Amino acid sequence: MSRIEQLINEIEEYIDGCKFQPLSNTKILVNKEELEELLVELRLRVPDEIKQYQKIISNQEAIINEAKTQADALIQEATVQTNELVNEHEIMQRAYSAANQIVEDANAQAQTIVDAAVNDANNIRQSAIQYTDDILRSLQSIITHAMDESQGRFEGFFASLRSTYDIVASNRNELSGGGQGDGVPQDGPQIG
Repeated sequence: MSRIEQLINEIEEYIDGCKFQPLSNTKILVNKEELEELLVELRLRVPDEIKQYQKIISNQEAIINEAKTQADALIQEATVQTNELVNEHEIMQRAYSAANQIVEDANAQAQTIVDAAVNDANNIRQSAIQYTDDILRSLQSIITHAMDESQGRFEGFFASLRSTYDIVASNRNELSGGGQGDGVPQDGPQIG
């Protein structure tokens, strides 16, 4: 279990351990400093991997440009070597062939570097997206659980209020319609 998951569990346990406000089954009293400390630690624990992935994704353009620069340098070097070989008339054909081979090799090497850089950046971006989705799925599950638990508590509280309301209404009805003499029923008001 990662430290982030531990912190999320601690926040959930903290909320479950909070006292309810007087006369409420849904609102709780929270120590703001304690909760803020847990949230600050949660923010600080964002894995370095995600930061590294974000940095690499944002630097993807720089990586590709560096690969292209290396490829251009190889091509320029091949061109220089080609020019040196062509200067000799006797070996002009061999020089031309060798120069073309050098240029092809340089282009192939440059393309390999660019392809590897793009592939690495895409893999890292996909891993960062997957990791973020996993964290968000976990947080979504925690929020759903908290909402379901709160809904159940609210429904229980509402049923209790409805029952009490019905008893009070029944007692008032008895007092107003069925009393003898002083307006109070002989059996007294209904309780419980």
